[in-house]
Amino acid sequence: MEKKMHQRCALSDGGRPIQHFRNTAYMVNTSRKYFDAAYEAGLMAVHGRSYSGRAFALGTGSLDSRPRAIDFVRCSYLGLDNHPLIVAGAIEAIEAHRSLHWSCARTRLNFDLLAELETTLSEMFGARVITFSTVMLANLGAMPLLASGQLTGGMKPIVVFDRIAHISLAYHKPVVADEAPVETIGHNDIEALEHLCRQHPAVAYVCDGVYSMGGNSPIKELRQLQERYGLFLYIDDAHGISLFGSQGEGFARSQFPERLGERTIIAASLAKGFGASGGMLMLGTTDQEALFRRYSIPYAFSVAPNLAAVGAALGSSKIHRSAELGERQKRLTHRIDVFDRRVATAEQGNSLPIRMIPIGSEAKAVSIARELLDVGFYTSVTFFPTVAQGKAGIRVCITADHEVCDIERLCDCILERIPNTATKPRTKSVVP
Repeated sequence: MEKKMHQRCALSDGGRPIQHFRNTAYMVNTSRKYFDAAYEAGLMAVHGRSYSGRAFALGTGSLDSRPRAIDFVRCSYLGLDNHPLIVAGAIEAIEAHRSLHWSCARTRLNFDLLAELETTLSEMFGARVITFSTVMLANLGAMPLLASGQLTGGMKPIVVFDRIAHISLAYHKPVVADEAPVETIGHNDIEALEHLCRQHPAVAYVCDGVYSMGGNSPIKELRQLQERYGLFLYIDDAHGISLFGSQGEGFARSQFPERLGERTIIAASLAKGFGASGGMLMLGTTDQEALFRRYSIPYAFSVAPNLAAVGAALGSSKIHRSAELGERQKRLTHRIDVFDRRVATAEQGNSLPIRMIPIGSEAKAVSIARELLDVGFYTSVTFFPTVAQGKAGIRVCITADHEVCDIERLCDCILERIPNTATKPRTKSVVP
């Protein structure tokens, strides 16, 4: 979110400072015209039916009469969301219980298959894994516990958010601020973070592993601060899971030692690279697991992921523990390279599947995204509040399932409309 929705201070009747972390009216009033234009152009709330790979039929009604497009919007980076093992897993789980979900809080009764899933994920990722219906709910349950000091030895930490931390993290700032001091620092600003670590005895840093609009957090440097100052790390790796590691540990988890320990929590998605549905938390200790299973609000007062999601995730776990995972990771790396050889972006040369094409003008970005859809490529037009005003662009999500020829044709269409994005030789950076 652009930082017009920034922290503001006022004085209450008693003279005590009140912090404000939301400015919803400003966000709605400012962005309405951009949303209106994108909806009018047919770029949002699109319906479709998937074919093989990344092809899908636009709209509703008879399949024969619908135009087809290649999807560069979905975040199924390994192309698993249509995988037969995952679809079969969802069906088998429902058939085994003859139910979709039990309307019961998880502190009372759970499906046996859910226990199997969490045990399997814990073994795969070397952590104590708890699953949730979404990553947003996982973060919602974690943020108050983090702010309360329960994860930092009873001492309430100063909770530091990266400036562009995903909205599923930043949204909870007001709740966090009710328990503990909150700071927001510049994106990947290690110097500012270290300064706060020197000033405060307990600091927790909240960031993404892989950022949804491109780029990544500097895990190596963050671990150094953790070792030096005892920094607590809360990393949302929703866009990095499955893409790295022999069992798909993800961008963040693959850069930590065998066990996470007590000063790191990693949130991740089961619905993006993992190809199923839901979210999870990777916790470092059994004490943390017990705490979350008792006091995380979405865990204690809501239902578990439904059986289709659980079965699908069990199906995906089988793929993650097979040679197919490595093959798909290699396919993805190759397809990212195909794109980078043609179109230059700020992300060029990294091993991540998100590419942002900067446009600037919101109206121009909508226009170009519509032109791309007209020639058969559905991409994500991005504008405020997802990015700053005047920084609109087009996001391209590359997957292992994309045909090389489709990526090359998309690149041609981009270069026809934005010639200055043509690639120039660069040195490739190494991402684990």
